[in-house]
Amino acid sequence: MFRTEIIPHTLRFKQPAGTSRGVYHVHNVWYVVLRDSEDPMHTGIGECAPLPDLSCDYDAHYAETLSSFCRIMEERQQLDSEPLRRHPSILFGLENALQHYRQRSWQLWKSPFSRGEEGITINGLIWMGDYPSMLHQIESALARGFHCVKLKIGAIDFEKELALLRFIRSHYSAEEVELRVDANGAFTPGEAGEKLHRLATLDLHSIEQPIRAGQWQEMARLCASSPLPVALDEELIGIGDPAEKRRLLEIIRPHYLILKPSLHGGISGCSEWITLAGEMDIGWWITSALESNIGLNSIAQWCATLGNPLPQGLGTGTLYTNNIPLPLEIKGERLWFHPEGVFPDMTGGCFP
Repeated sequence: MFRTEIIPHTLRFKQPAGTSRGVYHVHNVWYVVLRDSEDPMHTGIGECAPLPDLSCDYDAHYAETLSSFCRIMEERQQLDSEPLRRHPSILFGLENALQHYRQRSWQLWKSPFSRGEEGITINGLIWMGDYPSMLHQIESALARGFHCVKLKIGAIDFEKELALLRFIRSHYSAEEVELRVDANGAFTPGEAGEKLHRLATLDLHSIEQPIRAGQWQEMARLCASSPLPVALDEELIGIGDPAEKRRLLEIIRPHYLILKPSLHGGISGCSEWITLAGEMDIGWWITSALESNIGLNSIAQWCATLGNPLPQGLGTGTLYTNNIPLPLEIKGERLWFHPEGVFPDMTGGCFP
């Protein structure tokens, strides 16, 4: 028998994180700890990390909603994912808490990654900012050995963003460096086609969410006509029903899905997206969504079991001044887990 404990925690960014929803200085998360009633050494922890103005399940009553679902799971001693389809960040936190509890180990799934034998190839992430800031980030990522770089665009003048991409291409071919861009819905439907054609001349791998979510017919038109592969991210937020997932993909027919468990239905919901993508010949990769190392560890260990050879988006664990210490390390362009490393002490009365 386990009991549940909820511990709020405020993560502090080392540097302000610019996103399409503004600039984040802190990130409020909730840790759910499962603790065996008879054996205090037997614990499990999960992270609920909603993003204000982006997560479909975040509101002023989030803490109360989380507490209610924790009580239900404690009473039943199991997790029912169906009522949580509209609460993806809570579902993800409860899923990884239960997985940790059941495995009795930080090695949540068995794989060469969890054994420390293989790393996961990831992309370097270039945050939104002014021209000099983004240029510095690009040069730093390439110097560290990344062969896949993702740039968030739409925050500065489009011509300057094109100049940044041309700078990379003038030094590195598409064979040497894969370039992904994420527009976060910054383009209007009227201008998106022309901008995608200009971006396509730079041998980009793909563009993520060129127009804002919810415009299915416009997005379908872009996917059908774009010379540049289109990936969906925000478009998937709030789509929890399996039939609705299928309908979205059948209408839009994207080239890729960007799957984030905290935003897109937890691990179970993302697994549904992957199954549908496989049926429709749609590519995909996994990305974290500003979780601390607790959530990142769960996402990475699950991702490592899926056998996807594409670079994944799992490098956000270095963003915080007060992250939870776990033996996750980025070496070059790979994320590694060290099972012999130092882990948090879970035997105390609270965490962290």
